[in-house]
Amino acid sequence: MPLLKKKNNNRGSMLEPQADRVMALSEWEDWWHDGKIRFHLPQVHEVLEKNIDKVINGRTGVRFFFPLCGKAVDMKWLADLGHSVVGVEISEKGIRDFFEENNMTYSVETVASLPGAKVFKSSEKNISLYQCDLFNFSSSIEGQFGAIWDRGSLVAINPRDREKYAALITTLMATDCRYILNTLLYNPELYKGPPFVVPEEQVHILFGSRCSIELLHSVSDMTDRDYRTENVHLLTPKTS
Repeated sequence: MPLLKKKNNNRGSMLEPQADRVMALSEWEDWWHDGKIRFHLPQVHEVLEKNIDKVINGRTGVRFFFPLCGKAVDMKWLADLGHSVVGVEISEKGIRDFFEENNMTYSVETVASLPGAKVFKSSEKNISLYQCDLFNFSSSIEGQFGAIWDRGSLVAINPRDREKYAALITTLMATDCRYILNTLLYNPELYKGPPFVVPEEQVHILFGSRCSIELLHSVSDMTDRDYRTENVHLLTPKTS
């Protein structure tokens, strides 16, 4: 634990071991095809369940955005509650698995404004999942959103792309958007990632100029090799 605390006091040192780590999109697709998806949860994430009232904030029919959505069962759960979901995922297998494992019929269409992309739409629920590079997605495709659930997206993005990621996400936030962001802290010298370390200071550097940031929860536990801390933030757009 002393090492983790020391690293937390030096953001540059903490980021350095993973700074040059790059996961190609093809590697993510290989992980899906090889079943290396330990990040997937078979149940609704407890963080989302615990904070759903803060996210909804008294609204109905909220439009949710899921960056790097995988086959998260959270999407169906939200749709069952009457909300709509738009997700982006590079793995076509992950998207098809989502619909098939939840016994949902779906259509597949090309996207004129996104060459090479496909959109998979549920026939029963208001769920649209785009199979494409997240960085090719924009508000011109689906507008802005009233909520964003980022359970494992920022921590999966290559560290060198975080500024670009933050810029994209903030353009997708409607004025009333409520963005739940999960980040992780651990000793990056013991694990190359993903998921990658995202220090608290970097969350504020990435989003602080455009969003108010509230730390909702911080939970630490012992893994097989090291201490790990999961932080949960609520981000809301600053009013001008």
